[in-house]
Amino acid sequence: MWPNSSSDSFLLTSFPGLETSHHWISTPLFFVYISVFFGNGTLLLLIKEDHNLHEPMYYFLAMLAATDLGLTLTTMPTVLGVLWLDHREIGNGACFSQAYFIHSLSFVESGVLLAMAYDRFVAIRNPLRYTSILTNTRVVKICLRVLIRGFVSVIPPIMPLYFFPYCHSHILSHAFCLHQDIIKLACADITFNRLYPVVLVVLIFMLDSLTILISYVLILKSVLSIASKERSKALNTGVSHICCVLVFYVTVIGLSLIHRFGKSVPHVVHLIMSYVYFLFPPLMNPIIYSVKTKQIQRGIFRFFTTHRVGA
Repeated sequence: MWPNSSSDSFLLTSFPGLETSHHWISTPLFFVYISVFFGNGTLLLLIKEDHNLHEPMYYFLAMLAATDLGLTLTTMPTVLGVLWLDHREIGNGACFSQAYFIHSLSFVESGVLLAMAYDRFVAIRNPLRYTSILTNTRVVKICLRVLIRGFVSVIPPIMPLYFFPYCHSHILSHAFCLHQDIIKLACADITFNRLYPVVLVVLIFMLDSLTILISYVLILKSVLSIASKERSKALNTGVSHICCVLVFYVTVIGLSLIHRFGKSVPHVVHLIMSYVYFLFPPLMNPIIYSVKTKQIQRGIFRFFTTHRVGA
């Protein structure tokens, strides 16, 4: 039985039919959220405090960690609110704002991964000119462009949501607000809101992933031409980034395929894939860099050793 909803609010859902199991479902989700905060927060603190990590590669990694934290903070309040408190109602303004940040931060993450690919490309193809090409000023400019592209490109489809009339059920299919969910409830011409996101996804996700692929083809070509002793060292510098790229884009592709071609797939599969998309990359990125990057491992050791001595 759904609670009544006013015309200026929506109703969130989580796992229909499993309401009695929400406390069990919320437990692993809560621990995933805690792990995301701990992992990405540790990376940010480590990069800030350790001067050995004050390099372009780690600045971009810090931006990736901050983006993951932002995405997690955007979805966590409503997800846990539904699962813990059965608080399903969300105001229109809050819903549209949440959708804006979810989609814009997803595009920002894609842009950060592209910037990190450029960093590895310069580091391996032009190692002697690395510091002169990727100066602090240029790194700041790249980061600003990534942020502007992500946050500005999502404004056109989000703004009309504030003016559409909503005369359908007002029930959304997730525990957070997504643009594609909201427009299904609008009683207006939504042609632009249907077409624009498709074009945006093609221009950002597909072009970013294609550019990253081309950059690594060129990187591999360069690596194969150098001495075998240096080859593994050069390849190792890009392994962490490749793993993060695969984690992000595989989840993006998986979610897109489910939404496009999974009409007969149970709704719970759609829900699980959405949680995987929003939580798996933020959870895995700090783990990947901690396991694969020796500089991060040394930084963690130095950080805890210094604080233990200080204590």
